[in-house]
Amino acid sequence: MADRRRPAPAEQAGARRRPGGPATAPASPASRVAAASAAGCILAGVVSVTVAVVAGPGPGLTGYVSEAGVTDSGYAPTYRIGVFALAGALLLLAAALPAALRIAAGLLAAGGACTALSGAVTCSAGCPLPPFEPATVADLVHGGASIAATASVVFAMLAVLFNPAAGPRLRRLAACGAAVSLPLAGAVGLAMLVVGRGTLVGVLERVLLAVCAAWGLATALALARRPDTGGGPGRRRPRRFD
Repeated sequence: MADRRRPAPAEQAGARRRPGGPATAPASPASRVAAASAAGCILAGVVSVTVAVVAGPGPGLTGYVSEAGVTDSGYAPTYRIGVFALAGALLLLAAALPAALRIAAGLLAAGGACTALSGAVTCSAGCPLPPFEPATVADLVHGGASIAATASVVFAMLAVLFNPAAGPRLRRLAACGAAVSLPLAGAVGLAMLVVGRGTLVGVLERVLLAVCAAWGLATALALARRPDTGGGPGRRRPRRFD
């Protein structure tokens, strides 16, 4: 007579959990919609900000990206639309992350709020910052919000990277993003303190922002396509006895 006993609890757990890996629940339709919306907002935001920076009357690579949003610039509305789109993208990406990545989601939400603040408070001409230039309160608020937003995104990469529940795909994307953005962020901060506004800071800032946007877009697309269940050759299935 065939043995039709039910799989033991350990065997049932093996069907759900990869040894040494996460037990990731399938992404809900709402999460996938949020991820797809985040990807769209990132693309729209990057295009709008790029148009404002390239077509605006700014100083090119020698200045900050934020100078495209100065009130006197004819492309200031285009720049602000792009910044607000990026702020929305970070909030949507935070909502799309799995529940186990709550730290990364919180960092992205904080980054979205800081991005919105940087778009709402414009800097004066040249976006001056200490220690080389006298700055107004608006300059300090705008600059501080922009720096905090970028730092939140970089720390969110690390939060995903060091959380096994993220799954291999998201962790690989986070590893690539962190490997490039961490040294860039350090170089930008050091250059702002030692050199000040100029070509070096302008180029490094643009590369860092491009890396953060690329990571956000890649992560949003990965979340929108299908859940990262961590399956593979090592995944166990319940045994059947016929």
